[in-house]
Amino acid sequence: MLDIARIRGDFPILGQQVNGRRLVYLDNAATTQKPRQVIEALVRYYETSNANIHRGIHTLANRATEQYEAARGSVARFIGAAGPQEVIFTRNATEAINLVARAWGDASISEGDEIVLTVMEHHSNIVPWQLLAARKGARLRYAGITPDGRLDLDGLRQLIGPRTRLVAVTQMSNVLGTINPVGDIAEMAHAAGALLLVDGAQSVPHLPVDVRGLGADFLAFSAHKMLGPTGVGVLWAREELLAAMPPFLGGGDMIAVVREETSTWADLPHKFEAGTPNIADVIAFGEAIAYLESIGMANVRRHEEELTALALERLGRVPGLQIFGPASAAERGGVVSFAMEAAHPHDVATIADGYGVAIRAGHHCAQLLMRALGVPATSRASFSIYNGEDDLEALIEALEGVNRVFGEGRERAAVR
Repeated sequence: MLDIARIRGDFPILGQQVNGRRLVYLDNAATTQKPRQVIEALVRYYETSNANIHRGIHTLANRATEQYEAARGSVARFIGAAGPQEVIFTRNATEAINLVARAWGDASISEGDEIVLTVMEHHSNIVPWQLLAARKGARLRYAGITPDGRLDLDGLRQLIGPRTRLVAVTQMSNVLGTINPVGDIAEMAHAAGALLLVDGAQSVPHLPVDVRGLGADFLAFSAHKMLGPTGVGVLWAREELLAAMPPFLGGGDMIAVVREETSTWADLPHKFEAGTPNIADVIAFGEAIAYLESIGMANVRRHEEELTALALERLGRVPGLQIFGPASAAERGGVVSFAMEAAHPHDVATIADGYGVAIRAGHHCAQLLMRALGVPATSRASFSIYNGEDDLEALIEALEGVNRVFGEGRERAAVR
């Protein structure tokens, strides 16, 4: 069992009140809060080490470079990469996927080729492929979901064929919480001669992930969803793929030699990191990884699975509430999306905020999935290591308040 009280003590923002209530933060699938260790790392960098990296030879430049590259090493270790040369820092997971679409896709996709996606993808794992398909004359094909919110694996298998060049799939749905069997999907893709890109924005912060065992060719994720700062993303790819891909952006630090007409590129990973990067936040991201490692990702997963199981049970008792996604917590991450008969998701989130409870409402950048579910939007509660049973009870209280407000409103309307 995690010591929730001790963990909460590391997160300064959780000590405040919102609308006269203790802040209950349940919007972790959007972004997580940051522990003091991460915040202090940001301050420490600017107070002691602020300098540009890789290009200077003075003390501050060397110190900043060492810290930045140490963070890259931490990321490589955290996901089981073969080495830090396979870790590319970007602004976010969205940019990481766009990097693949441009640097690999423009060189590898031809007219008539097919890219296989799923309807449960975040827009970040749809729109870059739409743009690539429009540029190259390729075709997008979409696998659906089952009535209980799982990926339709039989349908996916039928879509993957001799023209498939890439399969792009989320490891964990940001709406349904569904954990997809990436290993099985990798086998399908590779058997057809295709590559597999995995959107790990929701999975890497919450599950033990080993890229070499995953079977993926590309993996994208973000620091801000795993206790780290905003403005930092990661692309992992197999070294041989990165070596063959042309640069995504041109400029300083990504070159070896520049001549009047041509240039040659720096070694990996610097070939894909043009210009001055987000140095301070990358260094602080290393502290976020250290924090998660101190808890242990298996413990993170166990805690969130137990809390999710409890949420599925208790939310299921709320009158007029429909939960989307698999019924078993073992098959989903710490994300619970729901709709209430009494009120629109935006109204649900507004009333919950009055109770100090922060949840998400909307289409969650997953409009294809919303249409598949037959709803315009959902409310979403999502968990992290600092959430406990008391947070769930606060959510239930807020939802009971929703039913009271809108139930009474209907009653008054009926009387009139």
